[in-house]
Amino acid sequence: MNPLFPIALQFSHGLAIADLQRLGNGLINDTFLVTTAASCFVLQRVNRQVFPAPELISANLLALSQHVRRRGNVKLQLPETLKTNLGQLFYQADSGDFWRAQSFIAQTESLETLGNSADAEQAGFALGHFHHLFSDLEPALLHDTLPGFHITPRYLSHYHHVLGQASAKDPYCADFIEQFGHIADTLEQAKQQGLLPLRVIHGDPKLNNFLFDVRSRHVVSLIDLDTVKPGLVHYDIGDCLRSCCHIEDTDEFDLDICAIILKSYLAEAGSFFSAHDYGYLYPAIRLIPFELGLRFYTDHLEGNRYFKVTDPLQNLRRATGQFRLCASIMAQETQVNSLIDGLRPQSGT
Repeated sequence: MNPLFPIALQFSHGLAIADLQRLGNGLINDTFLVTTAASCFVLQRVNRQVFPAPELISANLLALSQHVRRRGNVKLQLPETLKTNLGQLFYQADSGDFWRAQSFIAQTESLETLGNSADAEQAGFALGHFHHLFSDLEPALLHDTLPGFHITPRYLSHYHHVLGQASAKDPYCADFIEQFGHIADTLEQAKQQGLLPLRVIHGDPKLNNFLFDVRSRHVVSLIDLDTVKPGLVHYDIGDCLRSCCHIEDTDEFDLDICAIILKSYLAEAGSFFSAHDYGYLYPAIRLIPFELGLRFYTDHLEGNRYFKVTDPLQNLRRATGQFRLCASIMAQETQVNSLIDGLRPQSGT
């Protein structure tokens, strides 16, 4: 018998488990699709090294669900948190692992790469609608489930500490960080100066966290809400574009896809965008691949402790790809800024 069946039974409410298969390819948590005679649900082992307080994740999801129920014209479906047979939000196994379950949104699929411009338009719509949906939810009502996440200067400081203890370094990655490390605090400085306000963010809106309806090809949900927290929407925008506009064969940044996503995003979220929000779009687009490359490379130097890998050099390759993507964005700075200027309202507000 699959050793995870007893875990899944904690959420099945008396129904037998017919099948259990790994779901997705997340780099942090372990996720499985559980099939019973009546329905399917998603079972997930929470990585306690990354999320030390899983109960805060549940509290955030509850706050999001309550807010959505009060709103009208909601165009996205949020996964429902399922309770254990004993009415708990989590099940703690004898091993100490924390498990949770969520509803499975059927007839959907996630993508690793965009199939066409319509997919790109849907990604922009979904992220924009998510931000719009929670633009009137007080960010302070949410817990910070991952302190320090997307605080690039902290990642840079930790990297320098690790580098001092590393036995070997990669010349390309080390030189890139040395040359462009000055961009690390761009968004944090804007936040501290009051130019960019805290809002509710998804935290990890990479492409495969968008669920597309298999028939309509419309995005119907954003999943992996563990990282929902108070933050800068610019981190989400930058991460979405990093994921969707990355031409992996060449590590170039696809400006055409960027234009489609931003236009669609702003059609949903532009109502709350300020002049400063527009002004910091390019720095955000540039920063996130730098930040992720920095994190991948640091993890490589530390022996791959954070991100899952299939071989010892995978994080190094990931880091190199992100830095090359960042370089492509910087090479197209004029074009990216011209695109953003073209999307600004005529009043400049």
